[in-house]
Amino acid sequence: MTTGASEVRDRPDPLDEDLGWMLGIVFRGYVRAAEHALTDFPGGPRGYQVLTAAINAPARNQGAIAEELGIDRTVLTYVIDDLERPGYVARRADPGDRRSRLVDVTDAGRAAWEQRRRALRQVESHLLAALTPAESATLRALLQRVACSAQAVDPLRDLCEVVAQVQPDPATPPPSRTATTPEPGRRAPVARARRRGTD
Repeated sequence: MTTGASEVRDRPDPLDEDLGWMLGIVFRGYVRAAEHALTDFPGGPRGYQVLTAAINAPARNQGAIAEELGIDRTVLTYVIDDLERPGYVARRADPGDRRSRLVDVTDAGRAAWEQRRRALRQVESHLLAALTPAESATLRALLQRVACSAQAVDPLRDLCEVVAQVQPDPATPPPSRTATTPEPGRRAPVARARRRGTD
């Protein structure tokens, strides 16, 4: 009979419905191509991200950029150093807080960013080649919504809370055994009742 074989072929692959697997495949493909496009860019892909953040919101301090991108402040300092050497950014004291430094993008930095942005657009077009322009626009809009939601609320923290709720509390002692509760593998003791008048 061919019915069973046909059902097996028609049965969807579990991986096809796994969000993590799908996101991982797309992400790894994008990262490989993006790293190639940004190989000689100061700071690499992270330097490009920092420059993008500085362009989208000019004159922000380093702490705000680090928080937005999820980068350690010490690491961010080194990345900005890399961007400052070729003259892509310039740091200046924050008038409102002398302990803070504002990051300004220079004309050279904007020109370099535009050039690399065109290269990354080609990477994105190649990655989304299986979609129509309308589907590509819809995917971008949906991903933007998901990304903004994930950035507003830490999903890892929420998932950890869910896992913690279903796991047993290690501090809670196991239930104590009583005389009427036999241990695994043992029979419960049979109580012998005394008959009155035989003592």
